[in-house]
Amino acid sequence: MPDRRTHRGPHPGDARLFGPEAVDSLSRAATDLAWLLDRDYPATSSLKLVGDRYRLVARQRTAVARCTCSASQRDARLSRQVEQDALEGRTLWIDGYNVMTTVEAALAGGVILSARDGAYRDMASMHGSYRKVAETLPAVECLGRTLAEFRPASCVWYLDQPVSNSGRLKTILLDAAQAAGWPWQVELVPDPDRILIAAADALVATADSAVLDACSSWFNLARATVERCVPDATMIELSAPA
Repeated sequence: MPDRRTHRGPHPGDARLFGPEAVDSLSRAATDLAWLLDRDYPATSSLKLVGDRYRLVARQRTAVARCTCSASQRDARLSRQVEQDALEGRTLWIDGYNVMTTVEAALAGGVILSARDGAYRDMASMHGSYRKVAETLPAVECLGRTLAEFRPASCVWYLDQPVSNSGRLKTILLDAAQAAGWPWQVELVPDPDRILIAAADALVATADSAVLDACSSWFNLARATVERCVPDATMIELSAPA
């Protein structure tokens, strides 16, 4: 079935699945999952155990999983995170879809997850296809203004070539950059994660867990942008205690 969405907003059931009553169970589930991960229990079976205990549906289990990591993972990720001052004069490599969909979702009122490692993550799912939505251009503008404030020498956006409409998003990004004078490049590549992980000295912008566990340094661009441009975002904090 073709993707006909015009917004990156909330799922029809999110008001119930992430409402005040549900968040209490979700927070306890995240704490229990973190306890298991801290003791090296397998992630998949741990999530099933916790999800079954709290009777979580699939979308809630996804949220808990996206918010939770082990303490050692959290500490390692935070040790490699840089603050905004570190961007000035440097090249920033951007995990394009990872960052874009989070800002789009925030602008559309979708659920934004505040995770144990401090990253902001969304609940959007592209299923191999990206569709321009009403929030796409505002999201690009928000990201552009945020990045301009931090003054990197250049930004290289990496988009998944196999995802349909990547070429269209590349054009949108380059047109916006040219109009505003932002120093952006956009690359279509088979696997952005592989590139971001392999670049030993690169400074990357992503909330992708696999990249955060392997990169040498990262900047929390989605969070910085949402905090500046969408202060009333629908934020759900399920991060387990430090």
